[in-house]
Amino acid sequence: MSLTAAAVEKMLEGILPESDLFLVGVTVSDSPIKPKVTVMADGDQGISIDQCASISRRLAKRIEEQQGEEFSYVLEVTSPGIDYPLTTPRQYQRNVGRKLKLKMADGAEKVGVLNEVTENGILLTEESKGKNKKMAAEATSIPFADIVKANIVISFK
Repeated sequence: MSLTAAAVEKMLEGILPESDLFLVGVTVSDSPIKPKVTVMADGDQGISIDQCASISRRLAKRIEEQQGEEFSYVLEVTSPGIDYPLTTPRQYQRNVGRKLKLKMADGAEKVGVLNEVTENGILLTEESKGKNKKMAAEATSIPFADIVKANIVISFK
């Protein structure tokens, strides 16, 4: 019996050690010999190595229960890095106040500060490109459906 990302997501239901943790994504390589299961999790306040280890132990137990002890696989539980695109509303919520770079469905790019996360999208105050920086910028509502990719802009100032 092969292991799928959907099956792993189902196994993860109810085993995250704290309620502020959430699943960002699951991938399972299609190697029939020793598939690699990668679980990406995060938390409203971040996620610790101990929390990743706890998820790993709990998931490994469930995989063994369903696949049998002789099932061979590689399991990696990790957090998304700062350069990993935002994919869930909870990730956006965690980054309110930070600068984002968005790639839109129409091919346009927007850069601005994430002001708020709504049920269907975000409010973004775009950077003004004019020479006079005192131009008042208004927050624009952007539906999640229009966002192809969203990354945090890292500043070293």
